[in-house]
Amino acid sequence: MNIQKLTKEVITNKGGIAKSSDFVAAGIRSADVVNMCNAGYLDRIRHGYYKLSGQDPLSEEQLLATLIPKGIVCAESALFHYGYSDFAPRKWSIAVPRSMSRTKLKIDSLAVQPYYMQPELYQLGKTTDDFNGIMLPVYDRERTICDCFKYHSRLDSEIFSKALNSYVNDKDKNLQNLSAYAKKLRVYKKVTELMEVLLNG
Repeated sequence: MNIQKLTKEVITNKGGIAKSSDFVAAGIRSADVVNMCNAGYLDRIRHGYYKLSGQDPLSEEQLLATLIPKGIVCAESALFHYGYSDFAPRKWSIAVPRSMSRTKLKIDSLAVQPYYMQPELYQLGKTTDDFNGIMLPVYDRERTICDCFKYHSRLDSEIFSKALNSYVNDKDKNLQNLSAYAKKLRVYKKVTELMEVLLNG
């Protein structure tokens, strides 16, 4: 099999994006990869990540899943996903471990707003959900609402109030989890005071 055909097979099997290590595992040398980039057969997306030139543009969800696997959709992006906000964010709000290198978040074709998390809070409320056919890690409804209080100063007041009202009317809400998360995120007093007003209003 010629080198280009093998490269195409590797990239196709990896869903449109392949890493340098994927090529090595298939017996393709680094020099071959460089040559294929120079010849216009491959496009480098980010250091160590490649796609075929001329293939259909990759969705933002695909890029997110492949290039930032540790990223968890949060804040404004999670609010929009759950229908708690009508505002489609221009950047993906992504929670990442505080130790993660900033350079890993620099991707030309993907706008990201990182939220750096302490280790003990990073996994709290993490789940996965379908984003346009791609499964991505995302914080659940309760963690997302607690984050609204935690990052209140970053949120537009209209988005904040719409999110809380939408959550109160959500049949899938879990007030027990909301209370438990609020304590860990140190927003318990604010959350309970406002929720009591909204739930009993």
